[in-house]
Amino acid sequence: MTQSLDHPEEGAQPRSMFANPSLLLLMTGALIGVNFPLGKIAGDAGISPILWAMIPSLGVAALMLPVLVMRRGLQRPDRTLARFSVIAGLVSYVIPNVILFAVIPHAGAGYMGLMFAQSPVFTLAFSALLGLKTPNRLGLAGIAVGLTGAAIVSLTRGAAPDAPDLFWIVAGFAVPVALAVGNVYRTIAWPENTSPDALAFWSHGAAIIAFVALLFLVEGTVPLASLAAVPEAALLQAVAAAATFPLFFRLQHLGGPVLLSQIGYVAASVGLVIATFLLDERYSLATWAGALVIAVGIALTVMAQRRT
Repeated sequence: MTQSLDHPEEGAQPRSMFANPSLLLLMTGALIGVNFPLGKIAGDAGISPILWAMIPSLGVAALMLPVLVMRRGLQRPDRTLARFSVIAGLVSYVIPNVILFAVIPHAGAGYMGLMFAQSPVFTLAFSALLGLKTPNRLGLAGIAVGLTGAAIVSLTRGAAPDAPDLFWIVAGFAVPVALAVGNVYRTIAWPENTSPDALAFWSHGAAIIAFVALLFLVEGTVPLASLAAVPEAALLQAVAAAATFPLFFRLQHLGGPVLLSQIGYVAASVGLVIATFLLDERYSLATWAGALVIAVGIALTVMAQRRT
């Protein structure tokens, strides 16, 4: 693992917004936040969650391929890069996205946005276990408060009159866990002398192969024709993903796994606002109270990161 993954060079001054971790954090989180309402639209239209989960990877691969060819950066993957791409693609994109888009039609876009916001908590915990990051007392308090807020949101969501089955409520927690595992894995296994753009292309390429295999296994076909029901949403999903993941990998390269995971805070906020005002999702006061507790945990975690 190179030094720049967790500790960028001291004294280095960002030369553009693409080298500024704070701006990358805001841009990446906002783009990811669009996924939740788009997933709800796709679910309501009966689109396969596996097919919809594949669209972001298709968008990234379609964008990055010509860019890498023009820059002559499309290197043939060696064993290390191939292993990284397969594992990162499965853990970071296939597993969490399939679960995410399968749960959204049942639990709501806003709820899954709040669950997505728990990825920093799990990332911080996993990083500490592996010696990548040792949280101080304030960080531990943030983890505890954030998990408490998530529990409140899940319990109150489950008690609502229009509550989904408990299975979907619990399944929502698998998303931040998978995202956290992916965040940590990409940091400890990041191939040396490989650009973020190349990693984005190859890992999403491996994910596409896995998605196609899953579709044939589960659906018996790749039902691309079904996307005609929501063409604008599908195009927006692909474009948003294509813009997201080059920024995503640059943010990981500059800031490490814990800073990267904080995109969940921004994404959850964007997703919850869109779900409430554009998709007409409604949540009880108790659920909003749980969201406030999550916000307190987020604030404590951010304060702990700044002190560290």
